[in-house]
Amino acid sequence: MSRGGAVTWQSLLEPNDAIYAVRTQAPGPEGRLPLTPALLRDSPSGDVFGMTQNAGMGWPRANMLGPQVMIVSTAGGMRSEDGRPIALGLHSGHFELSDQVRAAAETIADAGGLPFATYVSDQCDGRSQGTTGMFDSLPYRNDAAIVMRRLIRSLPTRSAVMGVATCDKGLPATMMALASQHDLPTVLVPGGVTLPPAQGEDLARVQTLGVRYANDELSLEDAAELGCRACASPGGGCHFLGTAATSQVVAEALGLALPHSALAPSGEPVWAQVARQSAHAVLRQRELGITTRDVLTEQAVENAMAVHAAIGGSLNLLMHIPAIAHAAGLRRPTLDDWVRVNKAVPRIVSVLPNGPVHHPTVRMFLAGGTPEVMLHLRDLGLLHLDVLTATGETLGTVLDWWESSERRVRMKQVLLDQQGVEADDVIMSPARARERGLTPTATFPVGNLAPDGSVVKSTAIDPSRIRDGVFHHVGPARVFTSEAAAVAAIKERAVSPGDVMVMMGIGPTGTGMEETFQVTSALRYLSYGKEISLITDARFSGVSTGACVGHVGPEALAGGPIGRVRDGDLVEIRIDVANLEGTIDLVGDGSGRLTPTEGARLLAQRSPHPDLAPHPQLPADTRLWAALQEVSGGTWAGCVYDTDRIVAVLRAGLAALDGADG
Repeated sequence: MSRGGAVTWQSLLEPNDAIYAVRTQAPGPEGRLPLTPALLRDSPSGDVFGMTQNAGMGWPRANMLGPQVMIVSTAGGMRSEDGRPIALGLHSGHFELSDQVRAAAETIADAGGLPFATYVSDQCDGRSQGTTGMFDSLPYRNDAAIVMRRLIRSLPTRSAVMGVATCDKGLPATMMALASQHDLPTVLVPGGVTLPPAQGEDLARVQTLGVRYANDELSLEDAAELGCRACASPGGGCHFLGTAATSQVVAEALGLALPHSALAPSGEPVWAQVARQSAHAVLRQRELGITTRDVLTEQAVENAMAVHAAIGGSLNLLMHIPAIAHAAGLRRPTLDDWVRVNKAVPRIVSVLPNGPVHHPTVRMFLAGGTPEVMLHLRDLGLLHLDVLTATGETLGTVLDWWESSERRVRMKQVLLDQQGVEADDVIMSPARARERGLTPTATFPVGNLAPDGSVVKSTAIDPSRIRDGVFHHVGPARVFTSEAAAVAAIKERAVSPGDVMVMMGIGPTGTGMEETFQVTSALRYLSYGKEISLITDARFSGVSTGACVGHVGPEALAGGPIGRVRDGDLVEIRIDVANLEGTIDLVGDGSGRLTPTEGARLLAQRSPHPDLAPHPQLPADTRLWAALQEVSGGTWAGCVYDTDRIVAVLRAGLAALDGADG
């Protein structure tokens, strides 16, 4: 180091004399490997080499023949023993997960097993909102699942697998990886939620600080203070029912996670206990001979879809649940399946962001969480009760226990004592939910702008815009071919009440199907935002609200008619929030009103919008992902990789090229 502490290039190479105290050999671990003649004769060399590695890492030789359990997690960042950050994670969701990994691993070891821990950390959708980092968000899910599967298979002697994950893409990726372990027992440990501030804004609303400041609806001082304290604890997923929290609930509803494990507050005793009990559960499954194939069935997937509808969950799960089913070797739910389930299942949960009362997710956990929701659905006859759960028992058995359990009673009492909230005001009976005005979750509009379908969180439309159960908006199109242009227009007040914003070219081929929360949150939290609607081929954050229609198919860059809309076209949106039916149509141009049929003909005659193109900074990795998922069925099939289909298309393409060359 030079005087004054400045770093010179020489000091990088010769920092101090301590670097010359180098050992060239070491005595190695004491003791003997527990080898047998049969093991040496019959086992592959990798088994013996693995034992050598285990000894080298310091594992006790006397405890080397127990069941080997692979733990995959999305842990990120690094903390000191006293909890201070040494290196930050990309988000609080994975910042404390290593503590859950440790709790699970210690439990496995205490039971005589050998835990292995590997890590595939994940990105933060909130951190990458409005940036090119969002182009890697959804594609990351597929990549992470692949890497996790490769790591799992890299321990050939594994006899069970655990996953520990929390947030928007890491948790679905982990479920996909576990779902593919057909012949092994698996358990998912949900990483829990962060606590909301005692006074301040939730993590959804706080993401709109910039747009509210730009519209003179928030001061600089308030923005700085609110932004500082929105994360009231260092770990856990966002405290609203977005994609992270919804995925935790879905993991439990699928039977992959223990009952009442989703949404536990990160860092609290119950959260660490979830990891320990999950370790016991996966070892119990092994003893009983239960595998993932026994737990993940088509009936389990239907249960998860029903719970998703009942809680009003994130629409991103419309892509993740089919992807999990695909990994499990099951039939993927179709658009018709989603319509059927959402028409049959009432919404009975009042949480952020749907309300009507915006309870944070920790209150949902204390109100009974997923088992409480499923108890109500059981009484309506909407669940398959004979499916197995992570406990090794059937769902029916678990719900019978939950109904009279001490845990149920005491958790609800904690909610009442600490928050003054009755559990039945968070998770309601269907009758109470009807009285409070809760309506079903999602509607799937079709029309000349979305011939393959689309989706809107109909529960999130401002009630003042609904007349006799129907949202109806006819307005001029304001066309944007990038999210950045749409956000700029809102900040500059260039979008007016009554407009229909049409964001095109932001689907898989254009941006990796980025999440457009910047726009949807602005419309939610601006005073006049409820008067503006949005139609896009992109996707939304799980906390998005308002009259926002997404997942429009086909996407613009795949020839979808949404890519032929022009500024000033007249667009009609009609959403029946009671019967869950809807349409989005072009119904006019500069020459006057058109019928939907006439609008379809006009769209077919037009060329694509002249500014329509993939984002110039779209990574090559994401372009490859977009092509592979399109061949595999696209958005409504879960954005998966269907290997057989991809191979068939490649072979057909090569044959066509060879024929053309010939």
